[in-house]
Amino acid sequence: MPSKTDHPFADLFGGAIQTRRMFGGFGMYVGGKIVGIIVRDRIYLKTDEESRKVFLAEKCKPFTYQKKTGKGISLRYYAIPERLYDEPDEFAQWVRQAEGVTDTAPKKKSVTTTSRARKPAGKTRRRA
Repeated sequence: MPSKTDHPFADLFGGAIQTRRMFGGFGMYVGGKIVGIIVRDRIYLKTDEESRKVFLAEKCKPFTYQKKTGKGISLRYYAIPERLYDEPDEFAQWVRQAEGVTDTAPKKKSVTTTSRARKPAGKTRRRA
């Protein structure tokens, strides 16, 4: 079992990126923040609306998986272009872009009991 630093792509990372096992693959972290995932020997980086345009221009595919219901789910992680596996300096630039996405990702709002729908105030009907 690979440790945090013994991933097959470790030579691309130069020590700046740590990997940790997750969901049958690996998470890629920079400074403790997830920037990508590695699944089935492919690297996928986190994107936002702006950075995703570059991935689409390079005809990169999103990471998808199938739920038990059979429904396909696509996440905001996109495969890196094949050429980046041989260009570590440019790969590092793409990772820095993904690191920025991590910092600017909108936080999900949590549902609290006070925000759930309540019965409207006013008269209540009583059964006779």
